[in-house]
Amino acid sequence: MILDKFSLKGKVAIVTGASRGIGKVMSLALAEAGAEVVVAARTLTKLQDLSEKIRSLGRRCVVCRADITEAEDIGRMVKNTIDEFGKVDILLNNAGMNIRKRAIDLTVPEWDRILNTNLNAYFFCAQAAAREMAKRNGGNIVNIASIRSVVAPPMAAAYTASKGGVSQLTKALAVEWAEYNIRVNAIAPGYTETELTAHFKEKEKDLYEKIRARTALKRWGLPEDFAGTLIYLASDASEYMTGQTLYVDGGYLLT
Repeated sequence: MILDKFSLKGKVAIVTGASRGIGKVMSLALAEAGAEVVVAARTLTKLQDLSEKIRSLGRRCVVCRADITEAEDIGRMVKNTIDEFGKVDILLNNAGMNIRKRAIDLTVPEWDRILNTNLNAYFFCAQAAAREMAKRNGGNIVNIASIRSVVAPPMAAAYTASKGGVSQLTKALAVEWAEYNIRVNAIAPGYTETELTAHFKEKEKDLYEKIRARTALKRWGLPEDFAGTLIYLASDASEYMTGQTLYVDGGYLLT
């Protein structure tokens, strides 16, 4: 049955940046699809409620404090997963950040912080997970890219550069790791209502409405809008897809 291919029963997933927004919703979606989930973020307290919800679904959940810009934290995150479950099947590289600032005013520490979080850490998390996946000849890595992988609005030079890099990194890793049966794909969300973008609706209503009006479906995205795409990419339903970035943007890029 085709629906059986979407099941993640028996799979083990790691989600970075799981404490809020897209990461939180994606963690629950993975559990609902049958996966056991390791949720990682810098602040443990924000993960407790999420872990309880995952366990209420009948899934095991491991909470891991991890700053993914630190190599030791990445190593511990993957080690904890192996110690608890003996394997890792899925990695969702989701943690991210932005500093809205004119490019001419960006400082070196600000640039480095964004690139280290949004791009460098994605590579090193993927590398650590892939080393374990390769031992079992299989796995799925899903990166969160952005529509800014292909469009470049003002006040986001470093973020745009990092997300363009994520899409290209996805292709590069897909090519190299195909020999280990590790598939690497990306989801590129459009403008999405989360805690990190709340200021648009609250303080920049004109810009919020401009974005909404340009979007073909006439609304901003919600974290739940990307769950189906994640399950597709993380499951056997997409077993012949790798190296792709799927734009889930309500039609923003069409106009």
